[in-house]
Parts: sequence; C-alpha cells; structure tokens
Amino acid sequence: MGLLKNIFWKGGDKNTIVYRFDMKNDYVSKGSILTVEEGQAAVFCHQGKMADVFLPGRYKLNTDNIPILTTLMSWKYGFENPFRSQIYFINMIQFTNQKWGTTNPIIIRDKEFGAVRVRGFGNYAFRVNDPYIFMKELSGTGSSFRTDDICDYLRGVLLMNITDAIAELGKSVLDLSSNLLEMAKGIKTNLQDAFKEYGVRLTAFNIENLSLPAELEATLDRTAGNEMMRKTMDVEMQRAQAEALKTAAGNQGNGTMGGGIGMGMGLGMGQMFAGMLGQNYNKPQDNFKQDNANAGVKSDTKFCSECGAKNIRNAKFCSECGKRF
Repeated sequence: MGLLKNIFWKGGDKNTIVYRFDMKNDYVSKGSILTVEEGQAAVFCHQGKMADVFLPGRYKLNTDNIPILTTLMSWKYGFENPFRSQIYFINMIQFTNQKWGTTNPIIIRDKEFGAVRVRGFGNYAFRVNDPYIFMKELSGTGSSFRTDDICDYLRGVLLMNITDAIAELGKSVLDLSSNLLEMAKGIKTNLQDAFKEYGVRLTAFNIENLSLPAELEATLDRTAGNEMMRKTMDVEMQRAQAEALKTAAGNQGNGTMGGGIGMGMGLGMGQMFAGMLGQNYNKPQDNFKQDNANAGVKSDTKFCSECGAKNIRNAKFCSECGKRF
C-alpha cells in the first residue's frame, strides 16, 4: 500500500474543466498535504457522493478539514486510518469562445408576420462558480468528466433556454438584426438562473447572426425596392408639377390659353404617377401573407375640355374660360 504525501494538480491545460486525480494504488493518510493552486478547487468524493471542497491553499489533511468525509465514512474516532477516495480538481478559470448554434429553428410569434422560424449562432463564455454544486449536478446527471462532454451539456442547457429568452424580449423580426447587442444582454440575464443551477456563471453571451426564412427575406427585399421606387416617383411627380406650373405661368404672361393645358397635363402626370404607385406598393406584411389587393385612387378634381384648366369636381363652370360643364 502506497501512502500519498502530496496531492496536487499542476494544471496548465486551459481546455480542461475537471481533472480526476490518479490515485493508482495509493491511499490518503493522516497528514497528507493537499495543494490547491490559484484558479483551482479540489473536491473529495466518496462512493459517488460529494464531500469536502478545498479552495486555493495548502492543507494538511486531518479530521478538522474533512468533516463531511469523516461523516460519510462513519469514522467514530476521526481520521486515523489511510483511505481511498476520488479527488477532483476543478478549473475555475473563464472558458471563452464557446460556440452555440440553433440545431432547429426558433419559432417567434411576430405581430406582423405571424409565426416566423429564425436560426442563429454565436459564442459564449462561462466559469465554474460553485464547484460543489457543479460536481454534484454532473454526478447526478451521469455526465462524464471529459471537457467536451461538459461543454456539450452546458451548450444544451443554453439552447434549451434561449428560445424562451428571445420570446420574452418581444422584438419584431424586423428589429432582430439591428438589436443584436441589446438582445444578447437580455438573453444573458435570463440565462443566468439556468446556469446557476449547475454551479456555473455565464460571463458572456454574444449573437453573431440571426437569419430569417428565405421567403420572408425576399419579401423584405421587394418591399425595400418598392419604397425606393416610391420615393423616386414622388420626386419625379413634384418635378413634373413644378415644370407644368412654370410653363403655365410663362404662357399666361403671353396671353395664351396653353398655360392651363400645360398645367393640367403636368398635374395629370402627377395623378398618373400616384395611381401607378398606389397599385404597385404594398406593406411588407401584406406581401408576406400573399395579399395583393390594390387600392384605387379617387380624384377630387376635373379638367376643362376647352382649356384644360383644373377645377373642383362639383364646379358647374370652368374657372379659367367660363365653359359650362
């Protein structure tokens, strides 16, 4: 039987969360020295039950500093005989740049578009905050102590809660991409309680991208194009009206009646542009729901057949030449 004099873990591997101390055929004896480095914690485990936890420091093992283990082993007179136990060292540093991504789409109920499927990915960082709870939960769930398995398990916890976290934010799908930073902060806050249950603290959470369904993105692209066309047509309509008024003013100065006709044509072109726009432009939510109903444009004016002057619809005589309607 070998007796352990010094129990320690040099560490140095930033990717290792839990290190199981190799007991070989050795036994822990009274007076053995346990050394826990900065950024570490040590946990004694007996027959699958978590026992005493040691934070950074140097310890000479005796009955006083392993009270839980003393109880589990039913030592009547304290720590006298050598024993074998599982000893785990926990890496308490921050584990950064852990990747996450939605295996299945997240369904968001949007006020404008209804149920929309959204996919996303990003990264997060965490550190073990309570080594006792951390080891207890891992042991209770049957997870192995391989670093990859632990990270996969935590990623599963994150994805399980991220859907509810996004839904609680109440953001429209149109505002998702422009509010990634704000959303990430809100999701991080909502996920803290879930991670706390495993003795882990979520130190960072970032969203790199949230993508919408292809058909919705196509609809939004068409809407943006229609909006640009509307603005261009507004400018052209105003320009045509200005030119018509300018021409009309010049013709009136020459004593001709062509000014009224020119002005009427200019205004008529403006009405035509507005009518075309009203037929082709729809709201994005209407396009997404395949509602292509067009709204007609009703004019409140009429033009004189004699001189082309613009008159109100209910007029009985032309205000420019006096012709009776």
